[in-house]
Amino acid sequence: MNFSWIFGVFLFINPANTLTIADNDETIAEINREDIALQLPGLELLDPFKSKTLSQQINEQIKKPPENASISDAGSIIPEKIGYRLNEHAFMEKLYDFYYKNGPGTFEVPKIYQYPKVDSELLSNIRTKRIGQYITYYNSYNKSRSHNIALAVQAINNYVVFPGEIFSFNKVVGKRTVAKGYQKAPEIVRGETIEGIGGGICQVSSTLFNAVDRSGVTITERYSHSKRVPYVPPGRDATVSWYGPDFAFKNEYNLPILIRARAFGGQVVVFIYSSEDINYHPRNVQGILQFPTRFAE
Repeated sequence: MNFSWIFGVFLFINPANTLTIADNDETIAEINREDIALQLPGLELLDPFKSKTLSQQINEQIKKPPENASISDAGSIIPEKIGYRLNEHAFMEKLYDFYYKNGPGTFEVPKIYQYPKVDSELLSNIRTKRIGQYITYYNSYNKSRSHNIALAVQAINNYVVFPGEIFSFNKVVGKRTVAKGYQKAPEIVRGETIEGIGGGICQVSSTLFNAVDRSGVTITERYSHSKRVPYVPPGRDATVSWYGPDFAFKNEYNLPILIRARAFGGQVVVFIYSSEDINYHPRNVQGILQFPTRFAE
């Protein structure tokens, strides 16, 4: 037998040299004892730093974020998906049992399941009453600008804002970079029109602003461009920049609200929905033009 004495306690050292870690019966890692041992003469101890690093690596391999339920362009509900991550506490216990006790040389990765905020039932309840809408137009022949608009629209589409929650355009859409697919297109900076990565997305934030403003939510942050833009009436725009202004609003209603957005045929269309039970206070907003008769109701 192999024993180690530490802090006045004798620990049995598992003679097995290899640990196999599996996920759904598929091997994802094989660890040698030396890979997780503390390199000290005369001591056979589990290295806490190496163990922590191993758990982080395993988590990166197996983690799967939850996916909210959503609505397809055809109007059908796409069910939510449950996610999971490594149960680090249980993982470390299994590692400890392997190293110090006669624990198994193979174990399944322990997981903590994570549930999405928006499930099919919630989505079906808050898609019934339209409480805000707005439409703007753009030149679809400007391919780079149209592409940027489509990416930003995709980011806000199907987003649910819960009661008391603040929606931040910059946080939801994220940083506009080449790596995320954004392209150079005209944008307004300090009163001048220049080429910039993500040019055109201010039309999306402006369309969203007018739609949610009509629904009566509380606008918490909004800034106008340094010169007039053609797609909304004067003073009805909402400029955004990753290192500068943001557009944000707070849902102070007692029910969630749903953002539905599409970009097609030179149009940015944003609808705001909620439950039939919502008691909302709409505002009159200038410039609401003709809408499509159906938008994934």
